[in-house]
Amino acid sequence: MANNITRKSVMTLFSSPTCAMSHCARFVLQEKAVAADIEYYDPNNPPEDLLELNPNGTSPTFIERELVLYDSRIIMEYLDERFPHPPLHQMDPVSRANARMIIKRIDEDWYALLQEILATGEKKSSRAKKILRESILSAEPVFAARPYFMSDEFSLIDCTIAPLLWRLPSIGIDISTTNEVISNYAQRIFNRPAFKRSLSEAEQEMIELAK
Repeated sequence: MANNITRKSVMTLFSSPTCAMSHCARFVLQEKAVAADIEYYDPNNPPEDLLELNPNGTSPTFIERELVLYDSRIIMEYLDERFPHPPLHQMDPVSRANARMIIKRIDEDWYALLQEILATGEKKSSRAKKILRESILSAEPVFAARPYFMSDEFSLIDCTIAPLLWRLPSIGIDISTTNEVISNYAQRIFNRPAFKRSLSEAEQEMIELAK
């Protein structure tokens, strides 16, 4: 079955159309302008060709010839190293390590809450929503300090944050403030052509559902 994938494209990304982690990987693919097939599927009913390569059927799963990766952050790192231009990590080891720690913190502090909200439903998620909103708003000075998140250059950190921020209105979280620092940052990232191309149809509809 892997040969069937190879005939379509050297690279294939299996992706849920609504998974934020998958969205991060798609965003990096688009920033790198990588010619890869994106196969959208229902995570509750993974296709057989995916299960043959990744028995867990997790989203995202990235295939390149004999290589199979099924962790969003590993896929993002691999794409940045495999396609070095434009770079999404700084070159020196200290800066790269710091960026990885920031992404780990975002996953533990923000993405964990997002997953809790999505898993528990509207009635049971009010506490998690409150914590997530307050945590993001508490980072406003960081968003304000530099053009991108803790960096003067667009990076994998921004590719990590943007899909989460995109989903906030659809789950009823308002991060607008008087000076609109975070909202302005979000719009700056959302207006990138690569971000627009990274959106699935379901993700495009999230904005309409939030209105």
